Amino acid sequence: MAHFEPPIQWNDHEDIAMALYEKFGAEFGEAKIYRIRFTELLDWIMTLPNFAGQREQSTEGHLEQIQAKWVYEWRDNQK
Repeated sequence: MAHFEPPIQWNDHEDIAMALYEKFGAEFGEAKIYRIRFTELLDWIMTLPNFAGQREQSTEGHLEQIQAKWVYEWRDNQK
């Protein structure tokens, strides 16, 4: 039986960050993550499998949170 994953929404900052980490891997380090333009970040999020949010629902606050969580995810995996 396939594992069901509920759709990811804008408020699921940590889930989005983990998906981005899985997609881009460890070569996207802290400095590189913080240099990503929000327009680019938004495009990447919209292409994540299981992401169900709408582009219009995106806010700068969401993108900042996702960026920060992505950095934490990257740091956790450097140990």
